[in-house]
Amino acid sequence: MTVANSVSMSHSIAGRYAQAVFEIAKEEGSLDALATQTADLDAALKDSPALRDLIVSPIYSRDDQARAIGALATKMGFAPVLANTLQLMARNRRLFVLPQLTARLAELMATERGEITADVTSAIALTDAQADRLKQTLADKSGKTVKLNTRVDETLIGGMIVKLGSKMIDSSIRSKLSSLQNVMKEVG
Repeated sequence: MTVANSVSMSHSIAGRYAQAVFEIAKEEGSLDALATQTADLDAALKDSPALRDLIVSPIYSRDDQARAIGALATKMGFAPVLANTLQLMARNRRLFVLPQLTARLAELMATERGEITADVTSAIALTDAQADRLKQTLADKSGKTVKLNTRVDETLIGGMIVKLGSKMIDSSIRSKLSSLQNVMKEVG
């Protein structure tokens, strides 16, 4: 199995669990609570090397994983639908897809709310005013509520790269210099 197939399979597994959890939470009218719990679980995964180890390490048995994830779900106050799904995933040795599960749940909830996330890479950190102006401009263009996912990459020299859905706008100085370099190679 190639790495690409492995990644695709993980997304497929996570997608099925996420869709089921999402549909149940939607029927129960608890999408807001699920959004909060999903964000909390995602933060726990990012902040805890022990949790990341638990979900991927083969040295933990199904029972060990189920007990640990059950204790985590109880401590974090997860709703039964999410807690039960995590237990099922542990019993089926599927906890390794938790990062993809949280990402997919976040996507499903954002789509339900009419939100879209723009990935913005800038040469320097955006000020609050710049971020607000960019959000408003993107919202006007897309017709959706826009959330920014920002990061700084000093190698851009100046400007920014904005990815919104399948569209990408690259106004960085680095890309402009690269284009100029290519033109000069053709001329020279």
